[in-house]
Amino acid sequence: MPSDRIATPRALWSGAFATLLLSGAVAQGQEPLRQDALSEYRLRALLTPQLEATLSSRMEGTLETLPVSLGDAVAEGDVLARFDCRVEQARVNVASTERAVARLNADAKRNLRALDAVGDLEVALAAAEVDKAESSLSLAAAQRDRCTLVAPFTGRIAKVHVKPFQTLGPGTALVDLIGDGALKLRLSAPSELLPRLATGQALSVRVNETGKRYPATLSAISARIDAVAQTVELEATLDSPHAELMAGMTGRASLNDADDTSADRSSTAHHADDATAAGIATRSSE
Repeated sequence: MPSDRIATPRALWSGAFATLLLSGAVAQGQEPLRQDALSEYRLRALLTPQLEATLSSRMEGTLETLPVSLGDAVAEGDVLARFDCRVEQARVNVASTERAVARLNADAKRNLRALDAVGDLEVALAAAEVDKAESSLSLAAAQRDRCTLVAPFTGRIAKVHVKPFQTLGPGTALVDLIGDGALKLRLSAPSELLPRLATGQALSVRVNETGKRYPATLSAISARIDAVAQTVELEATLDSPHAELMAGMTGRASLNDADDTSADRSSTAHHADDATAAGIATRSSE
């Protein structure tokens, strides 16, 4: 019990001393530690194409021709691969013949109906057989069209996964295609920077392979934070195309504070207004 009576005044004295220190700091107008500027952060950057796809087989069969190779430039609609389609073409031929037979039968039923030799039901059934044959032909043609793989967009072949005359199953990867055009940047930033990031923010990236720095603009911010790495994924677009850049190049990017950017713009506009006012005053004095 005596020890408790001694400890209580000591605790009160420590609390009062801490309060005096805090009030002194406030009285002196001390500010909390400032955050590091965004330009001091170096973010890992990866150049990626706007469009890219791994094109796969849509059927089971033998790869007959593969007219493209690594690095080839292709246009939208160009043939990239063709399978052996003799079976599928035979099905199309059978369906086409069945449609022709159904049409002849429907014509005959209509002629007999004009002579009151058959009823309306038989004419309707014959017309339904024509529709059924049309559907069978469309199905066979769609299956045949899967034999040919065409480029869905203009680009270049980044990887070839197969060789001619291989027997492949549905879903087998054939080629990787990357689109032409401007590249985009994928960045990884610490999640603590999220409140200070905004789309339209200016940044610059130094690409390792070229040793040059390129201006870019932040275009997208991920809606999810990686809970393990405590990072958020960003995307940015280069302000202009550069022929020397390729997908897969890496580098380091530095961001500009959104507040600094807007302040610079406001300062520029203010200086412009001052210059305009000075010019008007000079003309008035003359």
